[in-house]
Amino acid sequence: MSLAVDARSLVKTFGNIRALDEVTFNIKQGEVYGLIGPNGAGKTTTLRIISTLLLPTSGTINIFNVDVVKQPDEARKIISYLPEEAGAYRNLSGLEYLEFMAKFNTTTKQDLQATIKEAAEIAGLGERLKDKAKTYSKGMKRRLLVARALMTKPKLAVLDEPASGLDVLHAYHIRQIIKTYVKQQGVTVLLSSHNMLEVEFLCDRVALVNKGKIVVEGQPQQLKTQYNSQNLEEVFAKVVGYA
Repeated sequence: MSLAVDARSLVKTFGNIRALDEVTFNIKQGEVYGLIGPNGAGKTTTLRIISTLLLPTSGTINIFNVDVVKQPDEARKIISYLPEEAGAYRNLSGLEYLEFMAKFNTTTKQDLQATIKEAAEIAGLGERLKDKAKTYSKGMKRRLLVARALMTKPKLAVLDEPASGLDVLHAYHIRQIIKTYVKQQGVTVLLSSHNMLEVEFLCDRVALVNKGKIVVEGQPQQLKTQYNSQNLEEVFAKVVGYA
């Protein structure tokens, strides 16, 4: 099976700060791969490079054999990126927002309607999609944005903290959306999260990132067994020397 993502020796510097330090990893097609670690570890920088928003200082990154640095326009056609702080247009209804965004990726009215229908089912907001986004709770907005990220059936969905700051029910709904959609559509997902339970539930493999480096990588259960830990938080603490 060919790789969905092949990142090799990624370095990113901001002045004297080395945000990424020789980061290497790969993701298989149809896999959910998680980057976890503290703030400032380099997770979001990695996601932004993969999503063509930042150029690496050095290193290579290929997505389905498309070179992100040399062919950014081609890469953008197969990627969907959801930033942690993304927002919807306040004065558009949920449906109007989805239609506006879908027009960037569809060429016929039939495709447009099918994409909007797909997004409405993913969001699960029912009649509330007719209301303006400014009336939505944070959880409802996030469900709308996750639907926007997945509705075009991207080959790679890049999700930065998809359920960050949400209450239990909205976070649960978003995790179920991602889990179900990956299995049904075969979408490959790269996500970052601070929530270790979320990572364990969603991810086939994870990379623990600290100070711009991947310090350990593997399947969640494998890592817990290897480090004799009850959860990934404990694994991380042991790996970086906090435990």
